[in-house]
Amino acid sequence: MHLRALKKVRKDVSLHDPIGQDKEGNEISLIDVLQANTEDLAEQIQLKMEKKQIYQYIHVLDDREKEVVIGRFGLDMKKEKTQREIAKQLGISRSYVSRIEKRALMKLFHEFYRHQKAVLRKEDG
Repeated sequence: MHLRALKKVRKDVSLHDPIGQDKEGNEISLIDVLQANTEDLAEQIQLKMEKKQIYQYIHVLDDREKEVVIGRFGLDMKKEKTQREIAKQLGISRSYVSRIEKRALMKLFHEFYRHQKAVLRKEDG
């Protein structure tokens, strides 16, 4: 009986068991590694959800607005670009990129707000 019980827990791993050492020789446990990545993971999930939401409403933008928003926020799975980088790419001034970005974000906000109002009306009705 005791041997069966030991067999069941033999493969169990504690989050506090040491799994190695850091550069300074301190023991590292699995919980240390998981805690370090938890914040990054939460941020990545939040960012992914926000990008998905933007893609849901991006159809309200014209081509130039889409290009600016996609570049500025890295929606094309590339790194985010500065207004200066986008201005150079499009051959326009940085201040014009700023105006396009502001207009595009307002359009996205209004479309999102309009959709949320429709959802709430549907839930109430």
